[in-house]
Amino acid sequence: MSRVLIVEDEAHLAQGLQFNLEAEGHTAQVVSDGESALDLLLARHIDFDAVVLDIMLPGKDGFEVAAELRAAKNFVPVLMLTARGRPEDVLRGFASGADDYLAKPFELAILLARLQGLMRRREWMRAATNQPKNTSAGPDETFHFNGKKVDFSRLELEVQGNTIQLTLMEAQLLRHLIRNRGKAVSRKELLEQVWGLHEDTDTRAIDNFVVRLRRYVEENPSNPRHLVTVRGVGYRFIAEPTKAKK
Repeated sequence: MSRVLIVEDEAHLAQGLQFNLEAEGHTAQVVSDGESALDLLLARHIDFDAVVLDIMLPGKDGFEVAAELRAAKNFVPVLMLTARGRPEDVLRGFASGADDYLAKPFELAILLARLQGLMRRREWMRAATNQPKNTSAGPDETFHFNGKKVDFSRLELEVQGNTIQLTLMEAQLLRHLIRNRGKAVSRKELLEQVWGLHEDTDTRAIDNFVVRLRRYVEENPSNPRHLVTVRGVGYRFIAEPTKAKK
């Protein structure tokens, strides 16, 4: 039985979600603000299988809650709910650490299917983590560069003996840049080919993800050597910066 936390300040919606989730066999708990959610998840360390998180909350909004969870290395699957459906808002939600995004109004069946998908993925990752590391990923699922290793099957990045858990969006972006290493990749290409967003989306949203990835892989994020800006275009991934200069 899965346990789901609903963070929603609209009482009728929260109660409806709780009723339907419990009717599907899940256990559901409701809180109406971000501080209460963080208290359960971080201060009291209560384990949930997924979080349904509204963005427009009193006090800390959903973006802040998701960002604080990820900063505290809590990677519970997060499905964001919002009345905002613009691509920029969707990207901001993913940048804050959300795993999926659903705009209101929505069909209940779609929400349930998305939640099930998130929880299945978490179980798959747990199963992969319990496998021997030398058999868990194929050749296209791992990449080594300059003493670092990224495992896309686990959404893990290993840097100096530390393991960093990537979000799906971060991993998709990094994979695309690695596959095109040495080449300048435009922001427009990243939006369209990596995330399937339209070309009229504000491409600066890509920059937020690159800033986060630089914090993970660069010794000095303000002077990047792996994720290099190509002025007026986008970014280039360089696996071995020393060799690239020769």
